[in-house]
Amino acid sequence: MKQTTKICEKVNPDFIDINYGCPVKKVTCKGAGSGILKDIPKMVSMTKEIVNSTHLPVTVKTRLGWDDNSKHIVEIAERLQDVGIKAIAIHGRTRKQMYKGEADWSLIADVKNNPRMHIPVFGNGDVDSPQTAQLKRDKYGVDGIMIGRAAIGYPWIFNEIKHFLKTGQELPKPTMKERIEVCKEHLEFSLKWKGPILGVVETRRHYTNYFKHIPNFKEYRMRLVTAQQPEELFEILSEIERTFGEYEFA
Repeated sequence: MKQTTKICEKVNPDFIDINYGCPVKKVTCKGAGSGILKDIPKMVSMTKEIVNSTHLPVTVKTRLGWDDNSKHIVEIAERLQDVGIKAIAIHGRTRKQMYKGEADWSLIADVKNNPRMHIPVFGNGDVDSPQTAQLKRDKYGVDGIMIGRAAIGYPWIFNEIKHFLKTGQELPKPTMKERIEVCKEHLEFSLKWKGPILGVVETRRHYTNYFKHIPNFKEYRMRLVTAQQPEELFEILSEIERTFGEYEFA
């Protein structure tokens, strides 16, 4: 972890965020991600080493616990704060829940309301609209909100939430032209970062959300998720714009 921290420092980030929240089996079976929640002393000592090995602020994202019998997030947050993290983001589910059921924000509030805590506490889980963001913030008193799955294929959600919290008004939904432009830009970044094979494959999961709720779109969706070549994808996106350019999103 120390070596990884030094690699991160080379790109001059604003801070280093440790992800102790990922619930995916291939990650947790190695004791990584939320798998570390089965060994809290190791989690704390590892965090301490990272904090002490860098000049950058270190933050943590994690979950309530491994399962219903180990929701020790209040204690975990205290101990991580004690070793020097500067903020904590908490997903309101256990690792065992994965993404099933509703996120329990009451335990996130318990962390925030703990008189021992003085670092910012961010809540995460089931925030998929500006209205939900406002409700969670006002009801549970968190310092901020982290968005996860709701941003997949819909990066506009961040600006929509910020605008709503500031003004109480909703922004208009992005037009088809705007969606196509951002989708192409997303694909270009992915190709540049991952190459022509992975760059194509790893953008597939985003297309459904980019074009959600459009009637008679099944054929185009299937073409998007089965296309193999970047040029083919760009042409499909241009065809979508020509065909559905006047569609108004609700």
